[in-house]
Amino acid sequence: MGLIKLTFVFCGMLYLSAAGGMFLLQRSLQYFPTHRDPAPEALGLTDVTRQSLATPDGETLVLWVAPPTGDRPVILFLHGNGGEIADRADRFAFYQSRGYGVAFLSWRGYGGSTGKPSETGLLIDTKTAYDHLRAQGIAADHIILVGESLGTGPAVQTAAQNPVGALILEAPYSAAVDIAQAQYPWLPVGLLMLDQYRSRDHIAKVRAPILILHGQGDQVIPYTSGKYLYTLANQPKTFLSLGPAGHEALSDPATWTTEAEFIDRLFPN
Repeated sequence: MGLIKLTFVFCGMLYLSAAGGMFLLQRSLQYFPTHRDPAPEALGLTDVTRQSLATPDGETLVLWVAPPTGDRPVILFLHGNGGEIADRADRFAFYQSRGYGVAFLSWRGYGGSTGKPSETGLLIDTKTAYDHLRAQGIAADHIILVGESLGTGPAVQTAAQNPVGALILEAPYSAAVDIAQAQYPWLPVGLLMLDQYRSRDHIAKVRAPILILHGQGDQVIPYTSGKYLYTLANQPKTFLSLGPAGHEALSDPATWTTEAEFIDRLFPN
């Protein structure tokens, strides 16, 4: 009997140690920033301005901006949890080629932006960039929020609280906490996770047209997660499958072309 009790105590201590370690390290498992900060022209981009934005909580963000052609809308792009905006220069150039205004936000702690990423921080970052575009004279109904993977969470919450022309979500999650719970079923993730990004609690407040794109073979954020989020959204809304592709489809120009066709229907030349 003593050995059984000792075994239970040992297993309990091991579990608590593992749970404590996961709690302390969780943000290093959620965010994967790199810290390059090249000039846009060094990556072959033209007519791009590198701007510095001051956040209300004292951080400095990098924003790459290119003007629209005529009365075309402006895309505020919110990138995923890996890499930085410099890794997405080809996407930036694609949006430019369609005549859109383009604003690529570098999250705090990524690229040349200061600070460390968190849900609260990324929401502040998004609102700071949104307010900057509005202050530059961009009408709210000409701002298109495009969220990539992790960026879909701040995109949803920002569109729920501010008017936008459209919301485009690439491989969105219903909530980051849902994804984490599926990956770590042995942990009380709902109690331990700091940055839960509960998009499912906010998307019904979005009043703009919504496009959701998701690959059926996505192993990072399950296809079913994007489908579920879609069911919670208001009309007008569109869900488009990217076929059997996985998360890598977000880097495919064919995906960006699908987005552009959606935007062009809303904002015809």
